[in-house]
Amino acid sequence: MVVAEVLTGIALVQQSVKFIKENISTAKDIGEIASQIDDLFRGEKEAQQARNKKSGGGLGDQFGVDTVAKEIIDARLAAEKLQEVATMVDMRFGHGTWAGIIAERAKRIQEAKEAAAAARRKQIQEAKEFEEMMKQFVLVGTIIVIVIALFVFLMVSVAKAFMI
Repeated sequence: MVVAEVLTGIALVQQSVKFIKENISTAKDIGEIASQIDDLFRGEKEAQQARNKKSGGGLGDQFGVDTVAKEIIDARLAAEKLQEVATMVDMRFGHGTWAGIIAERAKRIQEAKEAAAAARRKQIQEAKEFEEMMKQFVLVGTIIVIVIALFVFLMVSVAKAFMI
């Protein structure tokens, strides 16, 4: 199992920062530490989510000073470590590298959200089209049944008329 899979929140941030610190001076390009930067972002997000979550254990656990303090401190430590890595990356690869990474990441996240929204809209549209098609099918089927019933009724009436 990969180490990043078992670490969460602040532990993932700390492990990522440690790896980046140890390897940034020998990294030839940003790709060599990219997975650790991904883990850093994921850990920071998890720390922020833990701070912002409203549900969980009992009231004592959820609102206890130690829990609240730990969540706030972990979130701030994660933000601090993120800034530390930003400085290291900019110093190693040139000013603006981190800002470029952040901008590209935000762009990709936005594109993914837009793609998901477009897929949902397409799925809803397809469902509406299918529903409309089924309504038309039922309507045409009903009309056909009525026409056949009328035809049979007329044939039976005509047959009775001639039999009299």
